[in-house]
Parts: sequence; C-alpha cells; structure tokens
Amino acid sequence: MSACVPARADSARIKHVHPPHSPPPGGSRRFRVAGADVSAAVAVFLIALPLSLGIALATGAPLQAGLVAAAVGGIVAGRIGGCPLQVSGPAAGLTVVTADLIQRYGWRTTCAITVLAGLAQLGLGCLRVARSALAVSPAIVHGMLAGIGVTIAVAQLHIVLGGTPQSSVPDNLVALPAQLANLHPADLAVSVLTLTLLLLWPRIPGRAGQVLGRLPAALIAVAGATAVAALTGLILPKVDLPSWSSHALAALPDGPVLGLVAAVLTTTLVCSVQSLLGAVAVDKLVAARPAQAGHVKRSDLDRELLGQGAANIVSGSLGGLPVAGVAVRSSANVAAGAVSRNSTMLHGVLVVIATLLLVPALELIPLASLAALVMAVGLKMVSLNHIRTVTRHREVLVYAVTTGGVVFLGVLEGVALGIAVAVGVALHRLTRTRITHHEAEGVHHVHVRGQLTFLAVPRLSRLLHQVPQGADAVVELDGSFMDHAAYETLQDWQKTHTAQGGSVDISGRRPGTRISEPAETEGCRCRPWTPWRNHQCDRPPAAPPPGTDRQATTGGPRGRSRSGPVGKGPGTASGTAAAETAVHKTTGGTTAPATGPSTPGAPGAPGTPGTPDGPAGSARPAGGELARGISAFHRNTAPLMRRELARLAREGQQPSQLFLTCADSRVVTSMITSSGPGDLFVVRNVGNFVPLPGQESGDDSVAAAIEYAVDVLKVRSLTVCGHSGCGAMQALLGAGHAGPGDRGTPLQRWLRHGLPSLDRVHADADAGSDAADHTGSRPRPRPRLAGRGIADAAEQLCLANVVQQLEHLRAHASVARALRSGDLELHGMYFDVGEAQSYLLAQDAEGGVFELVPGIDLTA
Repeated sequence: MSACVPARADSARIKHVHPPHSPPPGGSRRFRVAGADVSAAVAVFLIALPLSLGIALATGAPLQAGLVAAAVGGIVAGRIGGCPLQVSGPAAGLTVVTADLIQRYGWRTTCAITVLAGLAQLGLGCLRVARSALAVSPAIVHGMLAGIGVTIAVAQLHIVLGGTPQSSVPDNLVALPAQLANLHPADLAVSVLTLTLLLLWPRIPGRAGQVLGRLPAALIAVAGATAVAALTGLILPKVDLPSWSSHALAALPDGPVLGLVAAVLTTTLVCSVQSLLGAVAVDKLVAARPAQAGHVKRSDLDRELLGQGAANIVSGSLGGLPVAGVAVRSSANVAAGAVSRNSTMLHGVLVVIATLLLVPALELIPLASLAALVMAVGLKMVSLNHIRTVTRHREVLVYAVTTGGVVFLGVLEGVALGIAVAVGVALHRLTRTRITHHEAEGVHHVHVRGQLTFLAVPRLSRLLHQVPQGADAVVELDGSFMDHAAYETLQDWQKTHTAQGGSVDISGRRPGTRISEPAETEGCRCRPWTPWRNHQCDRPPAAPPPGTDRQATTGGPRGRSRSGPVGKGPGTASGTAAAETAVHKTTGGTTAPATGPSTPGAPGAPGTPGTPDGPAGSARPAGGELARGISAFHRNTAPLMRRELARLAREGQQPSQLFLTCADSRVVTSMITSSGPGDLFVVRNVGNFVPLPGQESGDDSVAAAIEYAVDVLKVRSLTVCGHSGCGAMQALLGAGHAGPGDRGTPLQRWLRHGLPSLDRVHADADAGSDAADHTGSRPRPRPRLAGRGIADAAEQLCLANVVQQLEHLRAHASVARALRSGDLELHGMYFDVGEAQSYLLAQDAEGGVFELVPGIDLTA
C-alpha cells in the first residue's frame, strides 16, 4: 500500500496543526505567571520574611533556619502539595514542639527528626489516610493551638522585657516578677512601638487607609521599629545571620530510641493536622471569593500530605525548621487574588533572593521587635471565636483540658489528654438520658431526652408504669438512637396499655421509628417531606379480603386509622371520591405531573399519582395518600410544631417576605428556603406571572395579594421565583397561549401574561436588533446563569420571565410607593429542580445574572 493512501476513510478530515513536510512544534511551552500570582507572591513574601525570623527566634534555632523553611515550604510544598493556594513554612503552631526538641536533643538532631517526620508524612500520604486526620475533634485542635499560643506569648514576653525565656511555661511565670523588676527600657520601647504599629496600621481611616492598608502590618511594624532603633542609636540585641558556610545541617539522630520515636510522632501529628485543617480552610476562603476571581481546584488532601512530607525532608536536610501550612500567609495569598500555585512558589523564590541579597538590612532588625511580633501571633491563636464555638457545642471541657495540657505538660501529652476527655464526653452523652413524666389536661406526657439504650431501660420502665391504666399517653422521643432492649420495652408497654383501653401516641425526631409497625416495615425512614409515592411502608395490600378491618392501629389516640378516616378507607368508593374532591380543592383543580416536561394539568400524564402507568402501586386512590399524609403529620410533625403554631395563632401572621412562584408541585417553597410557619407569604400561579395593572385578565388575585402583602402585612421583600422544566414556559414556546381577540381556554388566556417575557428573549441586544419587547421598551441583553451555560430555550425563557415579572411588580402602585420609601426590596430567584440548586439575581449586573447561592457557615 502506498504511503500516500489514507489508512482510514475519514483521515482526510484530519487537520494539520503544522505545515506538511515540516517537523511539529517543540513540546516545551513558555512558562507564564499571571499578574495576580505575582502581586500575591509579593504580599505573602512581605509577611513571611519577618514571621520566619521571629519563629526561628522563638524556637531557639539559628535564624537562617526560618528562612530556609520558608523558601522550601514555598517552592517544594507549593509545587507538590495538593492545595494550590496554601502557603507552607515555619508555623507558630510548631514553635513549642521545635523548641522542646532543640533543648532536649540539639539543633542537628532536631533537623534529623524533621526529616524522619517528613518520611512518615510521605508514608501516610501513600496510605491515603489524610481524611482520617480530620476526624480529630475541632475542640482538640483549637485547644492545642491555644495552648501553643499561650506558651509562645509567655516565652516571648521575657524577650520583650529584655530578658531570656525559660524552658517551660511554669518556669517563665516564676521568673516573670524578677524580669519585671529588671526590665530594659530600650527593648521595651521597641516592642511597644512594634505592637502599636501592628495594631493601628490596619485601622488607618479614610482613603489613605485603603491605600496604605495594602502593605502588611507585620512588615510595617518590624520596619518601623527597626528604623526608629537605627535613627535613635538604641543599643539592643539584633538579628545575627552567620555565614552560610557555617550553617548547621542535619546529622544522624542521637538519643534514646523511644524519645526519638515520640518526637517524630509529635512532629508528624502537629505538622499534618495543621496542614490538612489549613487546606480545608483555604478551600472555604476560595469558595467565598467572587466567581470572576478565577477557578481553583479543591484540595487533594493526600497529595497535600505528600507535599508537606517532601518539604520537611528537604527543609530538615538543609538545616531548616519543620514545615506546615500557615494560616496567616495562606489567607493573605487568597485575599491577594492568587489563582494558581505559582504565587506560593514565587514567594519562596523571593525568600531565597532576600536571604542572599538583604542580609545587611535583616541584621538591623532588633530581636525585641521580632519577639513582640511573635507574641502577638501567639495571642491571636487563643481565638475568642473558637471559644464561643466550642461553648455552643458543649465541648468547652475538651478545649480547656487540651489547652492546659499543652501549656503545662507538652503538645503530645495535651493532645492525648484532650482525646481522652473527648471520648469520655461522647460516652457520657451516649449514656446520659433524661426521662420525665408529667400530666397536662388529662394526658400523660413521657419525655425521653437523649439516646435510649439498655442503660436507660429501668428508668424508662418505671416512669411508663406510672401512667394509669386506660389513660391517654404521649411518649416524646427526643434522640437519634434506640437500641433493641429499649425498643422491646416500649413496644411491650404500648401493647399492654392499649389492650387495657388506653391510647399511646409516640412522636419524636425519628419519624420512621414506629413501635407498632409490622415486621416488614420496620426499616421505613419516612420524613415529613418525603413524597407520597415513596411511602412504600404505608401502602396497604392491593386486594384485602372482604370484611377485613383495614384500620390498623398506629399508636394514635383511640382508633386513629393508618389508611384513612373511619369508614372511608381508600378501598371504598365513597372514600375515594371524597378524597379526590379534597385534593381537587386543595390544588386549585390542577394536577401537575411528577416528572417530565408534560403540560401541567394534562390528564393521565406519566408519573401522575393515581394513574395506571405511574410507579408501582400508584393505582391506589389519591385520597388514601392525602389521608396518610395528614395522619403522618399528626403523628410525627404536629407534636413538634404545636407550640410554635399556637403562638402564631395568638399573635397573627407577620411574614417578612412575599414569595411569588409557580404552582408546580416540585417547587416546595418552605424546603428550598429553609423557612417555617409565618415566614413566607406565598402566592402561586401557573408560570409565576404578575399581570400588569389595568390589563384585562379576569383575575385580580395576584394584584390583591401584592397589595395585601405590601400595605397590610408590611413585608420587607418581594421575591419572584422561576424554576427549571416549567410547563408554562414550554407552552409559551409552543404557542400555547390565546391569540389577540381569541377567547381560548382559561389557561390559554392566562398564558398571555407571559408574552412580554417571550418578546424579551426574542430581542437580540448583542446583535443590535431593533426589535422591541411587548411593552415597547428598547432591546436588553438576555439574562444568564453564572458558572454554566443555558440548557435550552425553555430555561432561557424562565430566566427572562423572572426579570420581566420584577418589572411588572414595579408598575404596581403599592410596590412603587414602598420602593421609593426604601421599605421594600425586590429579588429574582431561579431554582434548578434536577440539581436542587438556587440562583439569585444579581442587582447590579446588566441584563440579569443569576448567581449560585454560596454556602454559609451557620455556626459563625
């Protein structure tokens, strides 16, 4: 076969990316660094330089060791690590560990321990156990950091006062009075100046503060104190960087084997946990940035552990401090707009350049200034926000014990104590169960708070038997776990009490826990929001024998039926007709299909409950579903909501929002907004339309609801919510509306209110079209979704419809008055049903950009 004949029939369509008969371009590409990465690297470098020297001073290591660790952490961990924007280097959290190692084994052995810790991190990364490190309680981690911060602050206080720190916190506290009596004014003055600049620099007011605030406060504090000390000729200890030719490198470890193993484990634990938690925190900071800041991949924690291990091996081999992810530098990197790992690596290169070219300038820095800087960092590690968080979650004991253990015993001992206390607290919570009994209006209430295990069975049995025979009883289970012994005790008592003429209503946080269920339904996990068609556990047999009593007891008060009202079960014709009438009245006479793009209200649409071609078992009448749903509400939800609903009944409704959305059955307003009774004043119609005032519609209900909500209820916000797969939008695209002068059906006449939205989509502003919309206004750019493209024409119309209906709202007199007075806000929202994602309309974007609602820390 000739070489000129193509081997494949379609090979002629292959496009050559280089001229024929010439070699392809070389594989090497030009290395480029984004401008945002350059500016971020400079900002991080200016913070890292003084902090690295200060941390080396606090540990008692050679000051050059801090610069080595900063450079290696930036270049090696930045290149290999799994968190692109995390900046690694000498961390304040490692200060106490490193200082103890240097004092016990010497500097060169400490470097060898750092290398061994890096090898251990490489092993852990290869085993892919990074996620398991996050199982440590945050109270233990925060307590460890707080203890380290206290240790750092107490030790550096001696240098601030012109003295020398001792080896432990108790020794430093004992020596503090003598140090105060013999303080050095020059050291104290430089330290106070450093702390003053550090505190006041970010608080400069006005436009000058916005410009100057871009410079790191740490750099300004140290540079300012250095300049004042040099200009005034103060005599005090300063930074001493010996020649690199005399720099000490790692040596073979020398010491007891068990002590060295404990030292390696401690270093590995602190470095790994701090780095992994820092990577998770960086992911949260990146996610909170605006979308235009650039996309950054989420952290690969196992790769991050490998990167930290490699950095520790290199740093220890070159005579540097242990390396870990640093929160201060990482936060500055994200805030400066970094978009890739190039910023972290470039900051390491800048540290190398500074250590080679700026030695004379670095040797002018007073040690007291660095000590004051590190002392401030240590005090910040005792976070009041962390204390509030652990107090709110009832873990303050774990936090306090860990902090105290680290301060007075050491890091490894403190963490071990914290873990032991955390385990003890968890076991105590598991076994601590409060059971109370009281009578109200003739009903006996037994309230179980906590986990119901065999340890609580004697108390449970004693209180249950205090309920008189034949009395009405309510058992409230306020917990998430019940073991078999407690289950049998409760079940036996319920059967006995019911047989003696009493009634039992069991409710609690686990709606699926039903004591009197048949064996085949014990695994049910129905919730108040579970769709009717998924209530498999509630479905009765398809064809019960004649005369069979289908009113199975559910544990409700006196003969409550599982499957329907007494005498009107779903198997009877009268029950079916009555229930279907109730459904018709409840939904306004329309029944939307559960799935698919079919037009709402289409009879027999696939997936519609009650139709023969629906899901298995859906041939049963809808009345049974409604009755079972109401019964489930009475049994599971009503006991939890009764007090709140009683308050609303007394005080009346005071909603803060008018929420106008489509009548589609898949849009559950309370669920997608996490709202409760009394929060939303909801208006629903086909297509979430707001007819313009004065237009012929034959229905003023929407305008009446708007007027009532704004003028009477004084709502502060109006939201128009569209959704994906809207049948009204599909009908508009298919010309399902009535034409001019054509009466049509009520649905076709109603869809006329969507014509302005349709015209908005057809107007092509980008192409300079002169087409005007239905109201005669100029063309506008099409609304869009931030972060992804538009799926189809129906979704484009849904977005345009939300924007258009907001314009219609502004035309209503009550809304216009409230907007002018500043008492009302308008919002647009789009809900993607398939993705369960909500998008909010940005207020300042031209044409309308719907942005994905970001995650919010609910504990902050």
